[in-house]
Amino acid sequence: MKQYRRGSNRVLGGVLAAAAVATLVSSGAYAQCVTSLPVGSIGPKTIVGQGPNGEKAASVDAVQLSAADVAKIKAGKFKVGISMQTMNLDWSQLQVQGITDTLKKYGVEVIGTASAEYQVDKQIADIENTIQRHPDGIISIPVDGTATAATYKKVSEAGIKLVFMDNVPTGLKHPEQYASMISADSEGNGQIAAKVLASCVPKGSTIGLVNFGVDYFSTKERTKAVNDWMKKNRPDLKIKQVDFTDPSKVGQIAGDFLTGNPDVKGLFAVWDQPALDTLTSMRAQGVNIPVTTVDLGLQSAIEIAKGGPLKATGSQRPYDQGVAEALAMMKALIGQTPPAWIGVQSLPVVQSNVLESYKTVFKKDPPPQLADACKKAKPACG
Repeated sequence: MKQYRRGSNRVLGGVLAAAAVATLVSSGAYAQCVTSLPVGSIGPKTIVGQGPNGEKAASVDAVQLSAADVAKIKAGKFKVGISMQTMNLDWSQLQVQGITDTLKKYGVEVIGTASAEYQVDKQIADIENTIQRHPDGIISIPVDGTATAATYKKVSEAGIKLVFMDNVPTGLKHPEQYASMISADSEGNGQIAAKVLASCVPKGSTIGLVNFGVDYFSTKERTKAVNDWMKKNRPDLKIKQVDFTDPSKVGQIAGDFLTGNPDVKGLFAVWDQPALDTLTSMRAQGVNIPVTTVDLGLQSAIEIAKGGPLKATGSQRPYDQGVAEALAMMKALIGQTPPAWIGVQSLPVVQSNVLESYKTVFKKDPPPQLADACKKAKPACG
């Protein structure tokens, strides 16, 4: 494969607005990636996506607690269980930290956190076991929105409040069968990834999408947003897509895709771990093309800081999302009806703002390995 060679960075002034990206796209200035744009100028200013049933996003402000709410919650001595798709992601760990910190603050006990490791059968067993422990609520992210739907219906049938993160199982109705779903603005994050990738690839070239081939609202919205943005703003590009269903096999699948499609000049991977696995396959093949993704973990932050193939991510704010999930659950526990969908604003992350973004997402200073990677890449990294 002909290698992608990154052009010299052009420092764009702080007054450059989002229109600058459109200008670069329309003018055909694809020799560089727009990774030095100021934060906020790449991503949308507001939540642009819709909920799984077309709902308009409600703000996190909709689930803020009053003094009377807090008194009821503390008096209730409630118990909540958590069922995750995996705990082997920075995203998952931050979500659970946000949930548990917030519930603990108001005297709600977390009785346990189950990790399904992307296995439908294990998640079904996890949920059924949690139901048997008689919690007042369950906060969960479904592994598969169709295969787990019947099991989630058992939660409401047992009189247990249910709050989802990122995905609502097929057929469940709000507010009868679940209290709320909280997610990042997946469409907004997909647009961020699309805009930066578009600025990195030549006119008339081919890009590839490494997509999660499972019925999953948030990931489908990301890939759809990339497709839609490219078709509207870069109709000159040809788009190819490869799907995976087992995250542990992404490296092999992406590697085979690149081998079979040597014309691909840029990639979008649907979240950061598949992006990292794709980078590993690229390096094994001697391929150097730009990659963008969604989500920010430590390793993806380091890759962006270095100024290598991973150019940008549209980051979620998982700790903040966990806080919102806990607040929505507590509202439901005291008999209130939270909004069907609460959206959390997207966050564009590029080399120039990766340290600041890490602090925003992780709620702590960057660790030495990230700070060192950025220091070696100065002045481009900040």
